[in-house]
Amino acid sequence: MIIPMRCFSCGKPIAHLWKEYKERIAKGEKPKEVLDSLGLERYCCRAIFISHEDYIDLVSKFKKS
Repeated sequence: MIIPMRCFSCGKPIAHLWKEYKERIAKGEKPKEVLDSLGLERYCCRAIFISHEDYIDLVSKFKKS
């Protein structure tokens, strides 16, 4: 739901890059070029960014019972 602070596999800090990644993808840049320019070279870190879905807005609509 929320991008993790660090990569689960290698431990590299990645959360601070999420906002820029999301903005640049929205502008139409290719994910590969954005990930390369952000310095995400390991496949474990790249997989987190490519496969992540933001569900926090959807989940926050529901009340905890």
